[in-house]
Amino acid sequence: MTHLRKFVSSVPEYRRTSKGNFKYKLEDILMLVILGRLSKCITRAEILQFGKRHLKRLQGKGLFLYGLPSEATLCRVFQNIDDEKMADRMSAFADIFRKEISSSATDIICIDGKAMRGTLYENGRNPDIVSAYSLSSGFTLATDVCKEKSNEIKSVPRLLDKLDVSGCVVTADAMSFQKVIIDKIRDKGADFVIELKANQRSLRYGLEDSIKTATPTDVYKDGPCLEHGRIESRVCRIYRGEELIVDREKWNGKLTVIEILTSTQKKSDGSTTSEQRLYISSLDSSAERLSQITKQHWAIESMHWDLDRNLRQDSIKRNPVEWFPRQCSCPRQWRDLMNRRFPR
Repeated sequence: MTHLRKFVSSVPEYRRTSKGNFKYKLEDILMLVILGRLSKCITRAEILQFGKRHLKRLQGKGLFLYGLPSEATLCRVFQNIDDEKMADRMSAFADIFRKEISSSATDIICIDGKAMRGTLYENGRNPDIVSAYSLSSGFTLATDVCKEKSNEIKSVPRLLDKLDVSGCVVTADAMSFQKVIIDKIRDKGADFVIELKANQRSLRYGLEDSIKTATPTDVYKDGPCLEHGRIESRVCRIYRGEELIVDREKWNGKLTVIEILTSTQKKSDGSTTSEQRLYISSLDSSAERLSQITKQHWAIESMHWDLDRNLRQDSIKRNPVEWFPRQCSCPRQWRDLMNRRFPR
């Protein structure tokens, strides 16, 4: 709680502090919203209802000594607060815990994007939030919002600029297999394990043909193991990239090719499926360790599921920030329009 109070007090105040008096402190409002969201409150009305139930406890902590704000006040705060600066302060807040909790010298940073299903741009598109998740500490270290006409390829380099990933291993899906991203990871002193798919067509199909006759340098077998109603067996094979990758100079350094072969049998009907996945890595390590790293990338998918299941993130409905000033002249009109557009 002490760290959380320090975080909310560090968020820049957007209101004029030199003139007028403020009945409600910005840090008090942020504390209410954070605690309400952790209690699965979605709408402003639910957050205020949460505050009414726990008002005495909040006042015992020195918050809301003059009572709770109105829904219109929360609306104005949400509309005018600097989201990017607040996200930067949250990243610094998470980094404190990461250093305190993390016991491993080599952390794994998982990077992936998630569409905000409840929020829509004016063109009907869902905004994507790209997150960097620390496996050892269990914290989201930083986030970046994809611009309205952009995608993860441009967002991931901006996200990496916010992080100190020196000595870490960065994992990502095939969207991040781009030269600019790989060069950025190398420049920041980190290694990477990134999946390879058909977005790098010549490299993917060339490796599929070369691997058929190549001899792996190391092999690791895992399973069979029973998880989530299915029996899965994995085989990880490691190949030297300089023997298989034709345009290896383009990727600026030695590379390792990882082949994962999975065989899955469903317990419900006994049906069997098999799959081949390819990864490219800058690590020169054993097949057992690289196989484990590829599995650990799914921790960020579990985090996304936890956001939807426990914090109900996809249920949050917002309008773009620029939509309010053009069509609404007062909070009451804004509330009426919101109720018509997004009925509760």
